[in-house]
Amino acid sequence: MKMIIPKLPMRNKEISKNFYIDLLEFKEIGNPNFKEYMMVAKENLEIHFFEFKDLNPLENYGQIYIRTQNIEELFAFIKSKNLKSTKLEHKPWRQIEFSILDPDHNLITFGQNF
Repeated sequence: MKMIIPKLPMRNKEISKNFYIDLLEFKEIGNPNFKEYMMVAKENLEIHFFEFKDLNPLENYGQIYIRTQNIEELFAFIKSKNLKSTKLEHKPWRQIEFSILDPDHNLITFGQNF
């Protein structure tokens, strides 16, 4: 095995593109003309999205955990984009973490060992 790639639901591809590409600075990969699917990449990460027009964001349990080596820099980047996030916290499981919600309420948690 080589890699794991999460697949998350999205209601509207343009809104998801704005969030991941324009705000979080991922790059779109794959076929951008396929309206029901989107693939984005940044550094060593790749995330895929499938269209789910009837998704109720308040009932969405999609989530991913992304490990990083530069949690404070990443937290500052998220804040510079005026994105709402949880606090940067030291967790009992020896991680420093914070989380954000995308437009479809997919929970994206970033963590670093301490």
